[in-house]
Amino acid sequence: MASTACLRLPFLPARTSSCSSRSHRVPRASSIKCCAAGAGTSSVSISSAASREGVGAVGADGLVGPPVPVPDSPAPAPASRDLHWLPRPLTSADLMDAGGEGLKVAYQGCPGAYSEAAAKKAYPNCQTVPCEHFDTAFKAVENWLADRAVLPLENSLGGSIHRNFDLLLRHRLHIVGEVRLAVRHCLLANPGVKIENLRSAMSHPQALAQCEYTLTEFGIEHREAVDDTAGAAKIVAEKMLQDTGAIASFLAAEIYGLNILAQNIQDDKDNVTRFMMLAREPIIPRTDKPFKTSIVFSLEEGPGQLFKALGVFALREINLTKIESRPHKKRPLRTADNNSTPLKHFDYLFYMDLEASMADPKTQNALGNLKVHILD
Repeated sequence: MASTACLRLPFLPARTSSCSSRSHRVPRASSIKCCAAGAGTSSVSISSAASREGVGAVGADGLVGPPVPVPDSPAPAPASRDLHWLPRPLTSADLMDAGGEGLKVAYQGCPGAYSEAAAKKAYPNCQTVPCEHFDTAFKAVENWLADRAVLPLENSLGGSIHRNFDLLLRHRLHIVGEVRLAVRHCLLANPGVKIENLRSAMSHPQALAQCEYTLTEFGIEHREAVDDTAGAAKIVAEKMLQDTGAIASFLAAEIYGLNILAQNIQDDKDNVTRFMMLAREPIIPRTDKPFKTSIVFSLEEGPGQLFKALGVFALREINLTKIESRPHKKRPLRTADNNSTPLKHFDYLFYMDLEASMADPKTQNALGNLKVHILD
């Protein structure tokens, strides 16, 4: 069995620009961060423009709704000021080339992980780079140790992978594509071990949860959680465990020399994970192909604020495919001034996916309208 290792970057410094000119610094993102997806998926940061006073209830595009900031020039604002200082933007042709030949693609986990399968599906001819943690994969691309990263964003059973949502806000990588992978779990064990010999199952916590009913039917009582599915297979093989099986892919069985005792053991057969493809360079949004745009923002406190935020898209017939909220980590819990009023809520970040391109004027108008309501 070949020895495998994951990339570790414990003290890797952040990459700095060689230019000392102040005018070449990348501007900080404002309260709205957008990730536009399409034939590829790109991400850009939208810089807030100050709104002019006296704007009525009719938007800049003629739609009735909450007040809209009116630009000084009739020309639409650029999708992002960041684009002027980033490396050369990618085009759809860059993303649809010869299967990523020559690209190094980082993923989290050991060889044989589902994330590696997703990377190979996204870039069939790429060289995969296993990373110990999600953060390591982000840093590998930022520091030019890899060209792309393919990381999970959402599972049809387990929901969102919140860690990667948080890392998207901390790192300056751009979403340039999306790939979906059907997850087919297998029960793996060392040669000679049978299902009736197993007392414990080892895997990622989500994989264990997705196979709970089947494992119980097999009479496997104990569960042991590890960082990833392929890592579980590696541990079972290296330690020659006789009473513990791993839940992982058939590829992991081949890599680590394990037998497949059962296939498709997930309780729900429709088990799909959505992965994002990340790059240092953004993709240029277009209007001649279907695009998805992902945004994150926070709102001012008050009744109807979320309704107004959603309304700016509904009025322009922009379809929303996902909305989710998470407590804002950088804002403390709001408390009452006295004991007579109950504890107030957190400030929240709202994550939203739109079926729209940043190159479409109505999308830019909608985001301009949204900026009236966001919390800076």
